Amino acid sequence: MVAATRDPHAPQPEPIRFYGTTWLDHSGGYAARRAGLALGAFAAATAGLFVLRFAYEGLAIAQVGSLVNLLLVLAFALCTSLAFTRTWTSYTRRPERPAEASPGASPTQGLKLIGFLGILLAYGLRSLIEAPGEKLLRAEHEQALARYTRRRTTRTGNPAARRPRPKRKR
Repeated sequence: MVAATRDPHAPQPEPIRFYGTTWLDHSGGYAARRAGLALGAFAAATAGLFVLRFAYEGLAIAQVGSLVNLLLVLAFALCTSLAFTRTWTSYTRRPERPAEASPGASPTQGLKLIGFLGILLAYGLRSLIEAPGEKLLRAEHEQALARYTRRRTTRTGNPAARRPRPKRKR
């Protein structure tokens, strides 16, 4: 695999945000970067919880009623869980529909915006295991390298000297 990656015509690994291509060989402070990003994601999620708490307290001060408070809590819980599951699965497989692949055209963009805690928690937990998306990109890169080496391997022998195949009967 190392010899194939030195070839300038070989498929190059796709960079991951904050990691570049260091996920391929775990170099360049990869473990420290993973730990730092996981801690950062958890700190951002904690800060987000405080912001949501202040919003909830603002509704309590406004005395909007228990139904509105309950709906707010259910909406954030539902959006957070949906955003978590969508983000977690996006690290292991490519989206099935092209609309999910482009960040600006996603029909669930509002849901992910409200459920930002789920995205941060999924990123933090995935960073504890590996770089988010590393498993998917590693599998795709290894498949691309295997296809490349199959195309580049040379045949042995003279193809003109081969015995002719017997003709099939119809």
